[in-house]
Amino acid sequence: MITLTDITKSIGGRTLFENVTVSFNEGCRYGLTGPNGSGKTTLLKIIMGVEPATSGTVSLPKKVGFLKQKIEEFRHLTVIDTIVMGNQRLWDVLQEQARLYDVEMTDAIGMRLGEIEEIIAEEDGYSAESDAEVLLTGMGLSAELHRKKMAEIPTDRQFRVLLCQALFGHPDALLLDEPTNHLDLESITWLEAFLHNYSGTLVVVSHDRHFLNAVTTHIADIDYDTIIMYPGNYDSMLITKTAVRSRAEDENKVKEKKISQLKDFVARFGAGTRASQVQSRIREIQRMQPMDLKKSNIQRPYIRFPWPAKQSGQVIVKLDSIGKSYDGQSIFKNFSLEIHRGDKIAVIGNNGRGKTTLLKILAGKLVPDSGTITYGHQIDTGYFPQNHSEVVDKKSTISAFDWLKQKKESVYDQDVRSVLGKMLFSGDDAFKEVRALSGGETARLILGSFLITAPNFLVFDEPNNHLDLEAVSALAWGLDDFKGTSIVASHDRDLIGGFATKIIAIESDGIHVFDGELEEYFLRKDLSKK
Repeated sequence: MITLTDITKSIGGRTLFENVTVSFNEGCRYGLTGPNGSGKTTLLKIIMGVEPATSGTVSLPKKVGFLKQKIEEFRHLTVIDTIVMGNQRLWDVLQEQARLYDVEMTDAIGMRLGEIEEIIAEEDGYSAESDAEVLLTGMGLSAELHRKKMAEIPTDRQFRVLLCQALFGHPDALLLDEPTNHLDLESITWLEAFLHNYSGTLVVVSHDRHFLNAVTTHIADIDYDTIIMYPGNYDSMLITKTAVRSRAEDENKVKEKKISQLKDFVARFGAGTRASQVQSRIREIQRMQPMDLKKSNIQRPYIRFPWPAKQSGQVIVKLDSIGKSYDGQSIFKNFSLEIHRGDKIAVIGNNGRGKTTLLKILAGKLVPDSGTITYGHQIDTGYFPQNHSEVVDKKSTISAFDWLKQKKESVYDQDVRSVLGKMLFSGDDAFKEVRALSGGETARLILGSFLITAPNFLVFDEPNNHLDLEAVSALAWGLDDFKGTSIVASHDRDLIGGFATKIIAIESDGIHVFDGELEEYFLRKDLSKK
């Protein structure tokens, strides 16, 4: 069990949560939710002792697994050693054992080595490497990577290793901050199954709605300067939270109407002969004061892509036998594809199989090594790269307002402010320098540019990476409502399921184009294996 008692955290003049007392129980899986900036990651750091609370105390079980984010701290270690470090007690005695074997043997050292052997046995140390390999295999890391140094493997694989580190050693509690980042759909499915079988206390932060719904038994929602616990998964929480808020607002409206009637009575008869009745009404007014409803911190951007400024031809783009290789390794070979006006396509597949390469070719940002690419009539492409710095100079001192205004000639200032408001840049936030924007703010700014320019062909590469749950839902609705053509690479099943009617799956046996929704594709794939 994890217990927080009277926890308060203030940053600058802002209070994230105040006098919070809450318990996370063994055997339960909690989703920690709230919009970007609400304090989810801060709370996890407070629980782990990485960051101090302004006040209050935290009680933890003996062994806690925590998903670390700083991969550079492990660059000189092997993959296996990095995972074993997840059990700090085991790792410490293994290091001590190695040191003692290098010095002259004495009775004291022999006794200590015997004690170390007992600790290793208690911590399942003799099966540590095989246990680590099972986790790595589940995360999609092949055996040839297991003995390499962390710095020698791709960055996304390093983050997977850190996730395995958090899961290693049978921790009594798990704290996972965005564990599905850098995971493909296959690895996310494996992680869901692993966590379902986990018997300790789980607290997870994720922007993947499908993952939260699949894994959690409770939601701990940061809102109204506190943490409110809801039974059930994320969708259940939303229904309950909305109903509670709506009921409180309705009760306030009823009270306000009644108070208005009572005040009218007092005003009419206050100076007359009905003094006792007037005083009774005054007391009733005092008792019936509406509840002071704090403003919820849940905000959802309004993402509705406008009608395209230009009408495209029937054929958007045609790839004919294209090929692309990197460092002698073939990514595509003789691949052909035709995208038609109105297509809504999701691109899925494990990391490293060429999703980004395909989108860059379609967006005209990359030239294939072989084959031809033909664009249709009046194609106007809106490209959202996985790396935001490809379109937003993160060193620039230009304001968000000016960056957006320069996207279209002769655009009115009020139109730019309107778009910024829809993307949750209110007040002075509109004039933040782009170099100071968070990942989520930068993502919303890029999306806002398409509301200004109105392209007819949207090419989005992992647009949900830095968006919170509400923003991802808004994006899915926007894509579904879009009157042009869109192709989106994503591992977020909720986003894909919200708009895509065609799937391009880059699998180990080639590229498959499927006419239908994501769940239909998975069903067809499962049936083909039987």
